[in-house]
Amino acid sequence: MRTIGVEEEFLLVAEDGSPRAVAAAVLQHASSQDGEDDGGEPGGNLEKEFAQEQVETSTHPCTDLGALLEEVRAGRWHADSSAQHAGARIVALATSPKDVEPTVVVNRRAQDIAAAFAQTARDQLTCGCHVHVEVADDEEGVRVVDHLRRWNPVLLALSANSPFWRGDDSGYESFRSQVWGRWPTAGATAPFGDAATYRETVRSLVESGTILDTGMVYFDARLSARYPTVEVRVADVCLDPEDAVLLGALVRGLADTAVDGGDHDLAPQPRAEEVRVAGWRAARSGLAGDLVSPLTARPVPAAQAVDELVRHVTPALERTGDLPWVREHLDALLRRGNGAQQQRRWRHEGADDAELVRRAVRSTLA
Repeated sequence: MRTIGVEEEFLLVAEDGSPRAVAAAVLQHASSQDGEDDGGEPGGNLEKEFAQEQVETSTHPCTDLGALLEEVRAGRWHADSSAQHAGARIVALATSPKDVEPTVVVNRRAQDIAAAFAQTARDQLTCGCHVHVEVADDEEGVRVVDHLRRWNPVLLALSANSPFWRGDDSGYESFRSQVWGRWPTAGATAPFGDAATYRETVRSLVESGTILDTGMVYFDARLSARYPTVEVRVADVCLDPEDAVLLGALVRGLADTAVDGGDHDLAPQPRAEEVRVAGWRAARSGLAGDLVSPLTARPVPAAQAVDELVRHVTPALERTGDLPWVREHLDALLRRGNGAQQQRRWRHEGADDAELVRRAVRSTLA
């Protein structure tokens, strides 16, 4: 069974919900608690992110969904414990409801990025959820990356958790994806076909002089430079920990389906323009309106697009034994709504910024 792992980015916030630039203190405390590192294996420790108002957690590779959920929760609790020592809390919101001017971490590469990308970099206080799924080699990885293309917008809609931007309602379910999409390499790609084409594309992007290095290849799904995995980067950080694990299960199902030749009965690969439109639609309306069908490229209710995804990966989920878990937790997500729907519901109930963030902290650590 393929392993899956999850990386999550979180905001660091004060009691009034304002982001706080205390990442250095949080990481210092976490490091003093962690002791010896694990020799370079993924998972377990807190890491810095681009801004001082955020931190990142990661799980170890897991095969069992229950174990993965335990790791996700443990990472969140560990991060929050260290944040409290710095006078803050962590919260799984993909953008801040309160206006803020982010502070870039004191790091040469981050400072170089900030200088090169100006306002795009200055706006990047955004938090994503990255799913790593194990692959045998780069050739298999490219098959998975290509197969994911038409399905990534549905994953974004399920995870959408960033309706507010600089103190206002953006009108989007995932405004993070709109801000993130300003990076020159972000978003949907054309099909690569094979590993050689993927590597040549990445080489060409770096040699263009526009991005600093391969770490700035921000495709919706990419081959990991550190691990034998495909890294799926399309999602907002999920408000509820179970939703992060649900993403992991669906990504593994898609990877297994890709390798098993599950795209043979599908329409030809959509063009990059079509995938970008589907991604924009998912960012705009999430689960609250229509999505672009991954099968027909026509508008359908969001629940139908989600059902198309689940039906597509059902044989793979049956083989891993994940199908009952996925159905149960997907039903729960659709009943309560994704993070964006929950945030707007809290706002409608009268929650100000501070109360909204307090509720989100409770959900983050549930």
